[in-house]
Amino acid sequence: MVGLNAEKGASGVGGGPVTLDWQGPHVAVITIRRPHRRNAVDLETLRTIVSHQRAVEGEARVVVLTGEPPAFCSGADLTGVEGDDFADALDAALRGFTTLPCITVAAVDGPAMGAGTQLALACDLRMASATSRFGIPAAKLGLAVDQWTIERASHEFGWGVARHMLLGTGVYSAEQLFAYGGVHRLGGLADALEWAEELAALAPITIRAHKRGLEAVAERLVVDARFDELRAQAWASEDALEGPKAFLEKRPPRFNGR
Repeated sequence: MVGLNAEKGASGVGGGPVTLDWQGPHVAVITIRRPHRRNAVDLETLRTIVSHQRAVEGEARVVVLTGEPPAFCSGADLTGVEGDDFADALDAALRGFTTLPCITVAAVDGPAMGAGTQLALACDLRMASATSRFGIPAAKLGLAVDQWTIERASHEFGWGVARHMLLGTGVYSAEQLFAYGGVHRLGGLADALEWAEELAALAPITIRAHKRGLEAVAERLVVDARFDELRAQAWASEDALEGPKAFLEKRPPRFNGR
């Protein structure tokens, strides 16, 4: 296996919330490095991911997204999700993976909750280890995800799993999602990097065309004004303040439906 390096730029040097390294000339590795927060993403983290996406466009044939152990990404850092800036940055990071003209692989090792599951869904392919867990616990926080996430989860994980995740806050293991087709291979980061080398040998123009065709189908989102209204109500509610507050205070939330 080719070792990781930062030959195509200095992004992999000097630390920071997200690093960019290269495995040979065609495989870029984006690593979330906030282990003290279990790789929960904040505004700076998301903006750095977008910056790295732009840096590799036109250069990488495969982009691997991973997280520094012990987590892939435990979700959003709840100390800063209130503003529109965070929502816009998350949307940009998610769409950045779907619009990159190359294969993107989520190498999941450990929890991928909330925004972690969203980032994994944004990637074309997913490899996950035995310790990986996926879920969208927004209903425990009084928050609501966007229409893109709902449809992506439905398509990639299946309707039954998506309903359980979104309505019942169900959590799934890598093995369970592998059985449903939502995880494509089981293994760790080393396995994902070996797979990335194989994928990088495929015809890049063909991959670019196939990916655009797949995303064109996926982008036929349902436009529902009532959903938009309800989602806005959720984010503006007292419950949306209570959920993160209770989480940070390590107590059960007391939702009042207002």
